[in-house]
Order: sequence, then C-alpha cells, then structure tokens
Amino acid sequence: MNPRTDGLRGAASVLRTASTPRVRTVFLGSGGFGLDALRRLAAHPDVDLVGVVTAPPRPAGRKQQLKNTVIDDQATQLGMPTILRPERLRAPEAVGEVMALRPQLLVLADYGQIVPGTLLDLEHGALNLHPSLLPRHRGATPIPAAILAGDTETGVTLMRMDEGLDTGPIVAQRRVALDGSETTPGLEEALTTVAGDLLEESLAPWIGGELTPAAQPDAGGTMTAPLTREDGRMDPRKRADVLEREVRAFMPWPGSFVDTAEGRLGVLSASVGSVADRPPGVFGPVGLAAADRELRLIEVRPAGGNAMPWEAYLRGHPRIIGTTALASDA
Repeated sequence: MNPRTDGLRGAASVLRTASTPRVRTVFLGSGGFGLDALRRLAAHPDVDLVGVVTAPPRPAGRKQQLKNTVIDDQATQLGMPTILRPERLRAPEAVGEVMALRPQLLVLADYGQIVPGTLLDLEHGALNLHPSLLPRHRGATPIPAAILAGDTETGVTLMRMDEGLDTGPIVAQRRVALDGSETTPGLEEALTTVAGDLLEESLAPWIGGELTPAAQPDAGGTMTAPLTREDGRMDPRKRADVLEREVRAFMPWPGSFVDTAEGRLGVLSASVGSVADRPPGVFGPVGLAAADRELRLIEVRPAGGNAMPWEAYLRGHPRIIGTTALASDA
C-alpha cells in the first residue's frame, strides 16, 4: 500500500466524477453472495445505481409465507427507486423494463437466471461476480463444488458476460486459500466480502477503459449443477473423507442424511476416524463405517427433532448399534 499513490488515485477519482456523469448501472442478484457487491455499487462515486433486478418473493418456512430475496430487502433498505422482480428475465416485457432504465452497465452476482443478449450489449457491458477461479466450477453451485473437490484454494472472478454459461473473458480475480474446514455458508460469507472488494477495486478502471478482459483458459474448466435433495443421501460405500466433505458442502441445502432402522438421521458435523472394523454402512459407537475408515458422527438431528451430539442420540437410540444404513427410503 502506497499512501502517496493511493491519494493521487483518490484525487483523480474526484476530478473524474466531478467532470463526467456517473455511469447508469443496474444490479442483478438474488442470493446472499451479492449483498456486499450491491452495497459497494450503491456507494461508488462513479456509479448511478438506477435499479435492482431480483427474483420475485417465494414461499418459505413451514407456513409457506411469501418471502423476499435478501437482495430485495437490502435494496429496499438502500432506498432504491426501482426494484424489478421478473419471473423470467428473458421475457420481452422484463427486458423492456430493464432497458427503460437506460443502463450503461450491468453488474450481476448470484442472480440465478440467464441474461438475454440484449442486456449484455451495453456501453460498458455486463460484469458478473462468480465465486470460483474460472474456468473451474462454472455453473450453479461453485462454492459446494470447491469443498466437495477438496480444493486447496478458491476465489472470486469478475468477468465480462457473454451468452455462454460463465464463459466470458476474465476482468480480474482474487484467490482465497482453503484449509479443509470450510462449510458452504461460512465460505459464501467470506467470498461475499472478497467479491465486494474486487468489484470496488475494478469498477473505476473498467469504466475508464483501463482493464482489458482476457479469454478464459481452454484447460481446467469444470461445470457444476444445481443440488437436489437426493444428493444429501450419504453413501457409506464412499471413502470417509469424501463423506466428511459432503457434510460441510451440503449445508444448509440439501443437508446430509442417512436412513436407518430408527428413522432418518441428519448429519450436521462429522470427522474422519480410524480404519473401520465392520462393513460399510454399519453403525458403531463412534459413528458410521465407510468404505475405508470410520466416519465419526459429531452432531446429528433425528427427523422432527433437535440437533444433538451423537453420544446423546445414542443414549436414546442404543439399538442403532450394529444396524445397517438403508440404501433408500423405507
């Protein structure tokens, strides 16, 4: 960090924003990963944030009451004059509503819909914040994918969007080391701040034409898919370290679970133990036998019950010892 040059950059920004109009910008997002980016955009001196596009309210909770996205709530708190909630962004009327805001720049983070080409061809283009080191882990679930793969690093990529799925040229990246203890919620929270930092650093040079995006490498690309409830079903034929990563990656959705003679059991926390002395899928005093080692169960939740330590669960369900996990719903 150089206070002298940082001060000069700050002075240049003041002069630039005093003499040129701010860039009319629309933000698209629905999930928590985009929260910090939205806040940074709203405060940026080079940006006139004229609208926010997010998903419509969805039923949530046991009572299935309609609930706004976290981006919708944040945009309301920021006093955004226009919040659009299209069911389908590709619908002509939705595109028309966005274009009526006369945007010069789009910024997207965790929106969940394909952006039509009409909205990509703006004066300053469309930027996407993606929580991985592209081209690795393109698609819907990059954060769980990094945990599942046992990656030693991940990060955030700022790319200029094209009509492919996370295939646009890279504007900037920031790397984050992983230590193997991350959960999806915790890693998402960390990357949210990284995304905000990266966007804030990159906006002025991008708008000023000082950043040239580079094509993604041909090698190393992977694609992720949306998770389903069945992904959370634990398969004891897998290695214990793989199952342990699944427990961390599948928080909060779909969660990790196993069906037993005592009912469905959610697994909230686990670790890799010693070599198993029984066939895969058989429960013992410390947990579940996997293909190679013991999966030590630390915290579990019986169906309809509260989270509890494995030892407490065993006191109420001692007959589970020696039984085998069921392969499918009973």
